[in-house]
Amino acid sequence: MVRTAQSTTFSTSAYFDDRGPHGTAQPITEYVNPHSRPIVSYFFPTGVGEHHYGERHPMKPHRLTLTNALIMGYGLDKQIQHIYNPRPATQAELEMYHDHDYIEFLSRVTPSNQNDMRHLIDTFNCVEDCPVFSDMYDFCRMYAGASLAGARKLCAGACDTAINWSGGLHHAKRGEASGFCYVNDIVLAILELLRYHPRVLYIDIDIHHGDGVELAFYHSNRVMTVSFHKYTGEFFPGTGKLDDNGANLGKHFCLNVPLQDGVDDEMYLTIFKTVIEDTVTAFRPTSIVLQCGADSLGCDRLGAFNLSIAAHGECVNFVRKFNVPLLVLGGGGYTIKNVSRCWTYETAVLVGAEIPDELPATVYDPFFRDSEWKLHPPLTGRVENQNSPASLQKITISIRNKLRYLQGAPSVAMQEIPPDLEGFLADEERNQEEKDEERGTALAGEKRSDRSTARNEYFDGDNDVDQDDGQSASTKRSAPGSRKGRGAGKRARGRGKSRTSTANVKDEGEEEADEGGTPSTARATRTRSRAKPRNKPRGKATEKEKDSTDVDPDAGAEAESGQEPMTPMNLDIDV
Repeated sequence: MVRTAQSTTFSTSAYFDDRGPHGTAQPITEYVNPHSRPIVSYFFPTGVGEHHYGERHPMKPHRLTLTNALIMGYGLDKQIQHIYNPRPATQAELEMYHDHDYIEFLSRVTPSNQNDMRHLIDTFNCVEDCPVFSDMYDFCRMYAGASLAGARKLCAGACDTAINWSGGLHHAKRGEASGFCYVNDIVLAILELLRYHPRVLYIDIDIHHGDGVELAFYHSNRVMTVSFHKYTGEFFPGTGKLDDNGANLGKHFCLNVPLQDGVDDEMYLTIFKTVIEDTVTAFRPTSIVLQCGADSLGCDRLGAFNLSIAAHGECVNFVRKFNVPLLVLGGGGYTIKNVSRCWTYETAVLVGAEIPDELPATVYDPFFRDSEWKLHPPLTGRVENQNSPASLQKITISIRNKLRYLQGAPSVAMQEIPPDLEGFLADEERNQEEKDEERGTALAGEKRSDRSTARNEYFDGDNDVDQDDGQSASTKRSAPGSRKGRGAGKRARGRGKSRTSTANVKDEGEEEADEGGTPSTARATRTRSRAKPRNKPRGKATEKEKDSTDVDPDAGAEAESGQEPMTPMNLDIDV
């Protein structure tokens, strides 16, 4: 039985709008083959779209919830290889760029205690544009953690493209908030990329100048920043003129493309493709970070451009075709229904899927009722175009002249090893060949581990390689008299490569025994000659040589007693 009070819902409107003649997009049902296209990873922190800057504030994190709903409604999640709910960034990770005092302030300030911290609020610029709102620090940790996770996946080679629409807050400085941005997740992500990639290219298509990222790498030649933005001198943040191009090592590694109101699709795409292609050719980046601020679209609350969603997405597609590890981030955008449509379309571009112009059915259908639930509503032609072909040509020539100063991409000596990897290498046990490689590659792998039996080898020591396996240490060294057996056999090992008669070998062996008849008191290191020995004439053995063939009784006594006998000196004698 249903009570009368429960027979109706709290809302009199339908759960989904009745679109009438307007169609509804059906979701993609086919799952992506992981080997058919570049691997795409999608990062969406759960709950990041539930935060609220304030009732009258233009920044609406709810746009992230709308974007995620459209992406799932189109079925693009089946075309994405990996979807992550990344962990929030830690305070130590945020302090890789930001000041400790500033991060400590963000972690402690709340709407309830902000009156007690008024002096710090003014110091860290958390006023007006950057208000203190509930769970502000958690919000910052969420979007920063997602950007860091994307950078780590790119460094590890786990994906080719990483997407985090909650990131891209490019105005935050090292020690203060600015332009709705509290933590600069872009700088943190680039610093993470620099641990592996020698050169990173940062591209910003937000209508506002990416001053926070430019300032962070203004003196670096490993990061090139390229920003396409509106510049009048008064439009926020008031920086980004054409002449700003870096300093010290970063000279000419900072490029700015200042534009005027009303730039249309054709002009924007022409200058974008020209500048980016020349920059990639000269700088040769090993990874790219693309900030896709959607406030450069037409009809934005704070913007004044005439870009369509298709043109904005074409910029993303052009960068994607360079086949360089790519981190795609969000940014500005204050007409949230257009922002969500733009980022949904660009997600489809990045995964290589085609989606219809009709929007899928979601619980947020009322947001798109005025545009008849279309993905590409008309957004252009609302503002007069104040840019001329001559002004854009001047910008292009100026940027090309700056790129000429690069003289090739800078080479980077990757010397610093992350502490965790360095400790792992220190504890690792290495064999002799790996130790040789650390000292140099000249002798690496050249040491023999097998036993050789060269005919001219007389070395007799701990590393002897021509001894018999069953021979004991006490019998390795023979008595002086035992040298006779070596010379009296059928064939003795000669020191030269030439073969001599049995008599010659016997005479040579007797001569060696004669020279070594007196035991040496200390065994010296023997030196071997590479020259061939001379053959002695037959029948010229002296009486002294004949007497030397007798066995020394003292040496025999030493052998019987088990003591190590004295070994004669082994010398090469030319007769």
